[in-house]
Amino acid sequence: MSRRLRFIPEGGALVEVTCRALNSLPLFRPRPVLNQIIIGTLARAKQRHQVQVCFFVGVSNHMHLLLWVEDAQGLSKFMGYFLSKLAREVGRLTGWKEKIFGRRYQAIVVSDEEEAQIARLRYQLAHGAKEDLVERPRDWPGVHAVRALLEGEVLEGLWFDRTQEYLARRRGEKFDRLQYATREVLELDPLPCWKHLTEEQRRVRVAALVEDIEIEVAARRKRTGAKPLGVAAVLAQDPLQKPKKTKKSPAPAFHAASKAVRRELWNAYALFVAAYRDAAEKLRAGIRDVRFPRGSFPPALPFVSG
Repeated sequence: MSRRLRFIPEGGALVEVTCRALNSLPLFRPRPVLNQIIIGTLARAKQRHQVQVCFFVGVSNHMHLLLWVEDAQGLSKFMGYFLSKLAREVGRLTGWKEKIFGRRYQAIVVSDEEEAQIARLRYQLAHGAKEDLVERPRDWPGVHAVRALLEGEVLEGLWFDRTQEYLARRRGEKFDRLQYATREVLELDPLPCWKHLTEEQRRVRVAALVEDIEIEVAARRKRTGAKPLGVAAVLAQDPLQKPKKTKKSPAPAFHAASKAVRRELWNAYALFVAAYRDAAEKLRAGIRDVRFPRGSFPPALPFVSG
């Protein structure tokens, strides 16, 4: 089955991005230096590209991001920068020599509806606890923006300049592990639907979501007898040990709260695809002055901006 065309509605959109490790290996198993690298790389990517980071969480074998992007090119550049640097650093830490990510990141457009945006935030907030890895979301030892939103934790990470390290080694220099590292602070952006709220109002709403998650998880555990794995067991995972089972479920094309809005998004995408295919057919027929739809990546041609 071919991949869907990359599509961002005109005017920009909130997108939920998922990045999975190859074969669901726990290559992102939490550790202090990796946590700092992930945050530092996100911060550096945000500085370089016009993307807003509303939330992020990384468990042992995959990561989720909630981003606001202007178009597909902005998302592509941001993710390319973030994932290429992260892949090199993860390989360095784990000794894994193959690909880090099994496939291209998955990006799902979230509608402008407040209900839809809050639902995706809630889903990501629940990570760590919903899988019964730790007692509460804030207990997850890896990267998790829940503590920043609830407690004002400063998201400070590191960016390692490996080029300068290489040149220093070529010169025969000895250097400290952090000599060519830059401290980066990641500032989170509010959800589009919460931009009119104060920081304290947003904190109260996040606290209510987290409380609801913890009540729901506790009730399920009481009903089923499930117990969290615990931080020590999470940290003891072998990052090169393939899991016995992995979750596989089809992803929706869009996240929307109502059928009407979901239909609108589908219709906009259908028009986009039709225009793209029409232009592609003309290009294959030898017609050079074809116009691909705005926001698309024509084959072997530059991105079509607005």
